[in-house]
Amino acid sequence: METQTLMTRFTEVFGKGGEPALFFAPGRINLIGEHTDYNGGYVFPASISFGTYAVARKRSDRKLQFYSMNFDNLGVIESSLDGLAYQKSDNWANYPKGMTKLFIDNGFSIENGYDILFFGNIPNGAGLSSSASIELATGVMLETLFDLTIDRVEMVKLGQKVENQYIGVNSGIMDQFAIGMGKENHAILLDCNTLDYKYAPIDLGEYVIMIMNTNKRRELADSKYNERRSQCESALKDLQTELAIASLGELSIAEFEANKHLISSEVEQKRAKHAVYENQRTKDAFDRLHENDLEAVGALLNQSHKSLQYDYEVTGIELDTLAETAWQQDGVLGARMTGAGFGGCAIALVEKAKVDQVKTNIDKTYTEKIGYAPTFYEATIGDGAKALTHEGGR
Repeated sequence: METQTLMTRFTEVFGKGGEPALFFAPGRINLIGEHTDYNGGYVFPASISFGTYAVARKRSDRKLQFYSMNFDNLGVIESSLDGLAYQKSDNWANYPKGMTKLFIDNGFSIENGYDILFFGNIPNGAGLSSSASIELATGVMLETLFDLTIDRVEMVKLGQKVENQYIGVNSGIMDQFAIGMGKENHAILLDCNTLDYKYAPIDLGEYVIMIMNTNKRRELADSKYNERRSQCESALKDLQTELAIASLGELSIAEFEANKHLISSEVEQKRAKHAVYENQRTKDAFDRLHENDLEAVGALLNQSHKSLQYDYEVTGIELDTLAETAWQQDGVLGARMTGAGFGGCAIALVEKAKVDQVKTNIDKTYTEKIGYAPTFYEATIGDGAKALTHEGGR
């Protein structure tokens, strides 16, 4: 999307006034480390070139006006700094509203309203984290337009609070962290217990990260997500009868295997096994990337998918078809689902020269089996949320 197109649309929607400012927050992929974040483990995400653009300017009153080019049919959604409570009827605008409320609740001075236009090129329902992208785009907008000084990790935490406390989704911190802290050509190894993090350079050489969208909306994801989370909490309680641990992420594979008999439910034992083994795979992937051993990284991706398929049971026929078909292709080092599961996307590490052939083969098999086609994107690893221009007064 051309910057000028966004600016022109902003003026069409909100009228002339001061020069608006432009902001961008990426989406994210998680290379490996799925469903480990809320289990106190490691994740390994990266911010991608798709994301959310925001064009905004300050108002002289306390009114807030939200418009999204992705939800043109909803028109302009109006609110006020004096009425920031969650409203179901405000639809997607609850994300920027929630972010504004959390900033104010945490002592940041926002005395004026604003007009803001959003445009996102993250495919809707793809599981590449469009909601966290909107939150962080709003965060950098508030920081810039209102001359606020906020530590970026604090902004990331506010984004998570919007999800947990304002929207009511019990999600971990990975999405906001990856989007807020992303760095071009790097992935982030994040310890979700401590928020300690390290960057790993991603030099894929002759390979690319290919995103494969199932095009199945993830309507199951939230309910199953909360169910998986409570199953892991129950497994942890059983382990805590004899182990002094605060999260599954503290266990090594050997410690888990020696104590898994404490978990009374067989299903919960499988869920905990995934959390512990996936945590180790994530740390291993970080080490292998540093050694530039892409074949080993590919093997870890495959193991991760199988664990999500059989132990965590969050894949489904669409994601399994994408991953399993990718495994059979010449030029693919590895593939796995990414995100919460039950639809959304998978990723594959593919040799550049063979991308077109791989896409053609996967498309054919998937369409025959599922009944509709997948969509493919090549992800470049870009920077985290940032201001692209710095005007925006009125």
